[in-house]
Amino acid sequence: MKGESSRKILEQAVELFRQAYQLQMQADVVGAIELYQASIAACPTAEAHTFLGWAYSFEGRFDEAIAECRRAIEIDPEFGNPWNDIGAYLIEQDRQDEAIPYLERATRAKRYESPCFPHFNLSRIFVKKGQLRRAAEELRRALEVNPGYLPARQALTELEKRLH
Repeated sequence: MKGESSRKILEQAVELFRQAYQLQMQADVVGAIELYQASIAACPTAEAHTFLGWAYSFEGRFDEAIAECRRAIEIDPEFGNPWNDIGAYLIEQDRQDEAIPYLERATRAKRYESPCFPHFNLSRIFVKKGQLRRAAEELRRALEVNPGYLPARQALTELEKRLH
């Protein structure tokens, strides 16, 4: 019975997470936050903590977003999203140097559906630091893992104009 009970709890948490994500995609951030929190209360997952952080970031609550991503990393350090997200939130707080190790770690994550994002975010930092060749290198890496990632393609095109 215990295994069945655990499975039902996990299914409930996953369903709450799914509903939260739908609300967030419909711009109901407050409703999404409530459901992400309910999902975590039922069964904490790296995904729920990461996406709760993402919802907080929509409200400009970057310190809380970072804290949620750190909780996600504690649960699953191989999940790439929270590493990248911390880096992105630190960039938003103009803390580029602190962001770099998180973004670099995200590029090595074993479980990550969007590995182009940390390369793209690293390029943003290097552009801001005036390290244009390094930025271009990161954009090329982003395009290696996702050739269809249009923001990286556009940024690389603009950067190459500046380099030549």
